[in-house]
Amino acid sequence: MKSLNDRFGRWLGPYAALWITLILGGFLVISLALLGAEVYQSVVAKDGVAGLDQPALEMAKQYRNPGLDAAVTAFTNIGGGIGMPILASILVAWLTYVSRSWRPLILVGGAAAVSITATTVSKTLMGRVRPEHIDAVPPFEFSPSFPSGHTLNTTVVIGVVVYLMCLQTYRNLVRVAVITVGLLFIIAMGLSRVFLGHHWLTDVMAAWLLGFAWVGMVILAHRLFHVIRRREHAGPAPTFEHPARMPDKESSDLGGSQAEKGSGGTAAGGGSRGGRPPSG
Repeated sequence: MKSLNDRFGRWLGPYAALWITLILGGFLVISLALLGAEVYQSVVAKDGVAGLDQPALEMAKQYRNPGLDAAVTAFTNIGGGIGMPILASILVAWLTYVSRSWRPLILVGGAAAVSITATTVSKTLMGRVRPEHIDAVPPFEFSPSFPSGHTLNTTVVIGVVVYLMCLQTYRNLVRVAVITVGLLFIIAMGLSRVFLGHHWLTDVMAAWLLGFAWVGMVILAHRLFHVIRRREHAGPAPTFEHPARMPDKESSDLGGSQAEKGSGGTAAGGGSRGGRPPSG
């Protein structure tokens, strides 16, 4: 049992800072979502930020037509409860294969779990009503409006995936292209919700802010993980093929005592030069 605990501890050691930061950051983001909901409700009651919502919806209605409505609906389904898990699974599987590590699974999975939790809690507490169905494109949605779950979850998943993809290449041109495509996808997903009349613009704006804040926390957790790993471990980052191994204390002490013994023997041998050589 002790040997199993030692091995598990050595493997988990470099990830301790990562897990702690993700957990604390998750609580922080959920708290910010709750606090933001309270502030948002006060602003809306005074017709502040909410003044953006109706004009944005009216503008979106001017550009609707059957062909564009169908295309935007197909696109927005990618960020839904079925499309996003499928897309995330494909991207995570590819990144896991390329990096040969559990890092994509841990980061994307942990980030998505917090994002879904923050979305559910905020919707439950706010209970904001979506735009009227007469102003929306079917199929209609009936869950609370604030914040936009499609936008928040897309921002988090794609943001973390973009970060991990940038770590796999050293070419700045490729990194710029990946970041640009990721940002355009995130922005388009949010605007599609407004275009279809499924969310108010302020629902989408809040989701963008919360999503990017959480992505920043995930990146901070991962960078902290590397700082701790470099301090405690030598060599490349641990992978599922080569987990991190800290030097065994007993073997280190044994190696040190053997080295001292060897140096002592050499000195003794040098002192008896000219005499009878040691046996064996």
